[in-house]
Amino acid sequence: MTGELAKRIARHYPSRFLKSYVRFKVAADPLYAAVAGLLTASSLPLLDVGCGAGLLSFYLRESGFHPAIEGIDHDEKKVVAAQVVAQHAYSGLTFRRADALTPLAFSGNVTLLDVLHYFPAAAQEALLRNAIAATAPGGVVIIRECPRESNWRYWSTYAEESLAMAFQWLKGGVLNFPTREQILAPFLDRGFTAEVMPMWGSTPFNNYLFVFRREGFA
Repeated sequence: MTGELAKRIARHYPSRFLKSYVRFKVAADPLYAAVAGLLTASSLPLLDVGCGAGLLSFYLRESGFHPAIEGIDHDEKKVVAAQVVAQHAYSGLTFRRADALTPLAFSGNVTLLDVLHYFPAAAQEALLRNAIAATAPGGVVIIRECPRESNWRYWSTYAEESLAMAFQWLKGGVLNFPTREQILAPFLDRGFTAEVMPMWGSTPFNNYLFVFRREGFA
């Protein structure tokens, strides 16, 4: 099932590199299936902050998530790639280049997947405040992040991210992995419920999924 889904998404990308990347990413990373499991029953729209080339949006469409999805990212080349695929194969998706630190007029669910550690602490706080402001009653914020910890998985993640930045696949500043407490505190202070679960699958990385739910009805 996962392999067929990856092939369906990958075939729409314009370059051989992106086709291969998508097939590998979907097969190796448990993130997409986990997020789909959390969102497919929701009727709220989704804001995907740091959408990259749109893989999460396309995975969700293939998994039966029908509400509108808006993806933003600062990397124009990836945004253009996502736009090309969406125009060719999927409906109800919008991708645009935008500054994630600017508050957006949005209300629904929010995802920030592997985003926070590219920003300094003050900017991370702003990103989390923006996510909170954009979450509708009954909505969810889903964050995948590598919390700063003293273990081999953390240092493996740090090395991999540094390499990706060196080859310019990931465009960001200095790596700044937040602590678990820095991620949790803004949501707990505002009455969200929180769930934290390992999200590294068969990879050597220190990834966790942070799921924050706002009380209320969609």
